[in-house]
Amino acid sequence: MKTPVKLRVNGQAHEIFVEPRKTLADALRDDCGLTGTHLGCEHGVCGACTVLLDGDPVRACLMFAIQCQDMEIRTVEGLADGEELHPMQRAFWEKHGLQCGFCTPGFLMLAVGALERKPDMDEEELKEMLSSNLCRCTGYQNILAAVRAAQAEMQ
Repeated sequence: MKTPVKLRVNGQAHEIFVEPRKTLADALRDDCGLTGTHLGCEHGVCGACTVLLDGDPVRACLMFAIQCQDMEIRTVEGLADGEELHPMQRAFWEKHGLQCGFCTPGFLMLAVGALERKPDMDEEELKEMLSSNLCRCTGYQNILAAVRAAQAEMQ
């Protein structure tokens, strides 16, 4: 039996009907048409599905859509302002912080959420924060360089 759920995603209301067991990640992709949130492990380990929920980075594969009613959800699609990239997106591009790009939306949302909460994170805090998401391609050095560059611009 499907349940009505009102999600607020990137400032827009989405009224959807979902089975209570449907994850936020699946609802974003299937019901809201926002495919930037990637599904990797579906166990909360890889971080590819990271979105901001009331400003906090969360694994969308571990949340049920019905849990997120009346909360503000921000996805990678909500970072850019029209054609103007968010400083984090621009830094990932300029510092080559991606290769295949599968993990990138999760890293972008993780880093944006963390730096919006604590803009003055030091090097060790940045490394610790970024270590919660997995990347199989880059070796993390360019991801860290991109986050540091965006951090300077976001301050």
